[in-house]
Amino acid sequence: MSRTKVVPIPVMGRHNINAYLLLGRRPVIVDAGTPGSGQKIHDQVTALGVDPADVALIVITHGHIDHFGSAAELHRLTGAPLAGHIADLGPYRSGRVREPYLPTGPMGRLMARNRKLHVRAEPFEPAVLVRGETSLEDFGLAARIMPTPGHTAGSVSVLTGDGDLVAGDLIAGSFMGLIPGRPANPPFHDDPQQNLASLREMLALNPARLHVGHGTALDPGRIRRWAEREHDRLARLGAAGRLATRDE
Repeated sequence: MSRTKVVPIPVMGRHNINAYLLLGRRPVIVDAGTPGSGQKIHDQVTALGVDPADVALIVITHGHIDHFGSAAELHRLTGAPLAGHIADLGPYRSGRVREPYLPTGPMGRLMARNRKLHVRAEPFEPAVLVRGETSLEDFGLAARIMPTPGHTAGSVSVLTGDGDLVAGDLIAGSFMGLIPGRPANPPFHDDPQQNLASLREMLALNPARLHVGHGTALDPGRIRRWAEREHDRLARLGAAGRLATRDE
């Protein structure tokens, strides 16, 4: 089995919004950033010594504008097919996220007012429609797409054979990655309890590290401790009737 290297591609700031380049027998891109960032991702892939025309696949982790916003543009620039989960087809086909956003805390409530999160992205149709665990061997990568619902219904992560989990918004760095190494909720979750269950399922696979959409790589041990506290927090919110969940 060939080794897979995970290379972050900053889309906004140093770590505020990340896409990723996965290098195996062929390169694969994970996530496409905000609308208008396709050329920036393309140019960074080129600067890393990879011909964008060699990209085998673009995996979109979920239907939020900062992850699929430039999917159609990046597809045109590379020629690579797009992969996304069937449960987030609505946002992909319409170019609009499911609204209202459901904040996980004060930062989410603040960010929900940002007009850039409510724009319409260029729609796209995934050529690779994910319904369950999906091997990427046919795309030249020793890795598999893992459904991790909760952040959105169609959220996915990518687990490499080397134990790297490219986790989208399953978990985030604190304050959108401004505090390195500290786990936190991303600003929004459609179903916090389901997301926590997905996180624990991935941690049970003993990943070596988690690469997130917002922030630097996170240590699984530190995430496990955070998850215990998060379980208790969600239980208190649920008991008080204050746990918001999207009704699909």
